[in-house]
Amino acid sequence: MEEIKEEIGIYILNYNGINWLKKNLNNIIKNSGTIQIIIIDNNSHDNSVDYIEKHFPKVEIYTHKTNYGFSKGYNNVLLKENRFKYYILLNNDVKVTENWINPMLDLFNRGQAKIVQPKILSAIKEKQFDYAGAAGGFIDIMGIPFCRGRIFNTLELDCNQYNDSVDIFWASGCCFMIESKLFKKLNGLDEDLFMHQEEIDLCWRGQKENIKILYCPQSTIYHYGGGTLSTQNPLKSFYNHRNNLLILIKNLPIYLLMIIIPVRIIIDYSLIISNLISGLLYLVFISPLYLNKIYDTNIQYGLKKIKKGFLILFAHISVIFLLKKFIKKRAPIYPTRVHLRSIIFDYYIMRIKQFSKLKKF
Repeated sequence: MEEIKEEIGIYILNYNGINWLKKNLNNIIKNSGTIQIIIIDNNSHDNSVDYIEKHFPKVEIYTHKTNYGFSKGYNNVLLKENRFKYYILLNNDVKVTENWINPMLDLFNRGQAKIVQPKILSAIKEKQFDYAGAAGGFIDIMGIPFCRGRIFNTLELDCNQYNDSVDIFWASGCCFMIESKLFKKLNGLDEDLFMHQEEIDLCWRGQKENIKILYCPQSTIYHYGGGTLSTQNPLKSFYNHRNNLLILIKNLPIYLLMIIIPVRIIIDYSLIISNLISGLLYLVFISPLYLNKIYDTNIQYGLKKIKKGFLILFAHISVIFLLKKFIKKRAPIYPTRVHLRSIIFDYYIMRIKQFSKLKKF
């Protein structure tokens, strides 16, 4: 790749990700030129550190004594780092493409951005946008996140329809580039969120600094998903529902909070009831109709739905325990680049499945 003279550090958080490192680390090194790559290991016990030291001696390693999660795992290193003008935060379950850094750097050099996200495609279906970020993130009027190229679980094919560099609300934690001074000014990622949606909170807080957060379509990466927490793990529901509510409590102006939170509670409890009922129906009525493998599959599906329902409920209980702490953190700002409609209404009632068909905002 073309030599980059700016000071950039690529930081890859790792927790028991030796298989991802074997699959992707050489690709990242090959396509990143002389840029320093730093692995931050969250106390892995799968010999990840030994593997890196043996096969990639030029890669720096920071080792934590415990699993600090996404936020504190990065903060413990990046808030103390003084070498680099820019940080790139990159998942370990990602493969990159040739010249993936220069287009993002160019947006910084032109003074157009403080945070930049590349185009994120699926590493499994390479012509399809990835769930975690796609072509840039947004939120709707209820604070529910979605992406250009991905609304809920509908993933669009990349047909160059989002090949324009635009302002976005949030950049994906899967991969984003940020000015190190800004990261420190914002005091990094919120450590009480542990994992999931902390990048949304970071970008929301960044709006107070009147910064631009841009999507860069000229830079492409491919994401496998599940590098730390499996994509099928119901715990994702817990963290996503809990953290989304906490972010709203922390950042929304009070008059909006008093309107939105009751509506969100109704939406979430509808999901809880829906998951519990559908799970029980599968266990009691549908599973007995099948035998052997199909029977086992339906049993697992029913149990998964029930578990998801309870985890959303536990997410709300967790919010209650963290409420006092997040009220103290409140520094509200009216969010910009928001879809001033309900994405739930647009998706399920209006049947709008593509970002490009949403009303402009």
